[in-house]
Amino acid sequence: MSLSGGGAKKTADLDDERWRALTDAGGFIVSELDLDAVLARVLDTARELTGARYAALGVLNADRSELERFVTRGIDPETERAIGELPRGRGVLGSLIHDPKPLRLSSVGAHPASYGFPSGHPPMESFLGVPVLIRGEAWGNLYLTEKEGGEFDQSDEDAAVVLARWTSIAVDNARLFERTEQQRRELERAVRGLEATQTIALVVGTDMDLERILELIVKRGRALVGARSVVILLREGHELVLTASAGHTRRPQGERIPVAGSTSGEVMVRGVAERVSDVRARLRISPERFGVDDARSALLVPLAHRGEPLGVLIAFDKGVEAVSFTDEDEHTLKAFAASAGTAVATAQSVAKQRLRDALAAADAERRRWAQELHDETLQGLGGLRVLLASARRGGDPDALGEAADQAIEQIEQDITNLRAIITELRPAALDQLGLHAALEALFERHRTVSDLEVHSQIGLPDATQAGAELATELQTTPELQATLYRLVQEALTNVAKHARASAVDVVLSVDAGTVTVEITDDGVGFVVDGISSGFGLTGMRERVLMAGGALTLDSSDQGTTVLATLPLNHDADSSNATRPPGARLSA
Repeated sequence: MSLSGGGAKKTADLDDERWRALTDAGGFIVSELDLDAVLARVLDTARELTGARYAALGVLNADRSELERFVTRGIDPETERAIGELPRGRGVLGSLIHDPKPLRLSSVGAHPASYGFPSGHPPMESFLGVPVLIRGEAWGNLYLTEKEGGEFDQSDEDAAVVLARWTSIAVDNARLFERTEQQRRELERAVRGLEATQTIALVVGTDMDLERILELIVKRGRALVGARSVVILLREGHELVLTASAGHTRRPQGERIPVAGSTSGEVMVRGVAERVSDVRARLRISPERFGVDDARSALLVPLAHRGEPLGVLIAFDKGVEAVSFTDEDEHTLKAFAASAGTAVATAQSVAKQRLRDALAAADAERRRWAQELHDETLQGLGGLRVLLASARRGGDPDALGEAADQAIEQIEQDITNLRAIITELRPAALDQLGLHAALEALFERHRTVSDLEVHSQIGLPDATQAGAELATELQTTPELQATLYRLVQEALTNVAKHARASAVDVVLSVDAGTVTVEITDDGVGFVVDGISSGFGLTGMRERVLMAGGALTLDSSDQGTTVLATLPLNHDADSSNATRPPGARLSA
């Protein structure tokens, strides 16, 4: 018979019935992409077409020296167990490996290469072997034995050869499909990793809040590897602190685990990822301390930046079946952790800088009040002491009375100065009457003392308007009131001292859960860049940032505009998340 183009031409040796059966089987075989299904169908078809009692497919190893897989049909499981180890391609089977050509035998035991069957093996006489070639190279062999009614003939051989050719096409297709699917999965995994990394990069570019970044890392990391839960532990001295979690966790943030003596600490210090198949045995710490119950497997990946260990990213249990993580999962999470480590380090650096700025602003503010007390109150009291002491030494009643009058006048002036300082620190009107009244009092002082024309538009809703809910919230949030007051106060102080302005406009409004403050003057302006530590701007920026808002400045020789937006609902605890334990910001 002849074969061409991957198909077959009908020969006289194949009758119509056998040819139809072979064609029907071939259609399934060459279209099937599951290799196990292909091999099973080939063996069933081979037995049916040739009348063989037993059929087998032997798959060669990489160097084509022996069989690495042996698939059978016709032998029951009990007999397979009795035979024991599957053949590796010696004896008659080895003849086809070394000389890949069809082989027909009337008695397999009579072949020179035969050395008998193992104990428990069923008797076999007639034999037909056909090689399976893929792209001209041997892939395996099709074996048929014990033909019903006698020996295998040429027609059986032709049918087996056609089956072997179709098998080679099907196997090649299945292997190509498997490689394509693997490449597709790898590409999808790479895209997911890039998307997750891009999301974190975008957040780092717009929002330096550490808590927000950690939340994104655990959520994206969990999705990347299909974990039931993911947690992050960050290093604090000799401990790891659980700072974020996602998935099926009880979120026990703040749980502390020692670096020394823990698997998590070892992974961080060594900088090498580890897969754990038995969480309770290998982690050496109960999974409940991570907020995870009944975890079986885990994947631990170190978080680092420029060689500096930051912490550990831990994924627990893959998928709904909670199976173990794979090499691909480890590779994916390691790549993701590299970007995550950079994001965490950047956010931590920004948080430390904010703390330094806040402390610097607090120190500057304390120096300012110390200077005020020294220049005004302390010097006045010192002069008063000299005046009274001199009058008492003179013993003149008239001089003593005159000194007492001057002392009373000086005391009244110092009381006024102290009240001004106290008002600057925390105006009584802010606590007693609310933000609106405190701001109006501030504006009036600047109109009188600084000779500024202050125009104000305070758009706070009152209880009689539709915005009663917002008004109540503003009235009952001391932190927000203090932030808004301090912002306007500092801006007006800058205008009075530095701007050489004649007029200033203050607009405060509430809309869609946001408070907006805009202060505009007609002064000489200043260069915005490079003055972050001057004019009280550091303190203004820090107050707004700690309230979860944003501050922008626009200055020219035509004047300056300070614009701040702050959320009505801001969790003060979340703003403290970026500060080291024990750190505080001064008012």
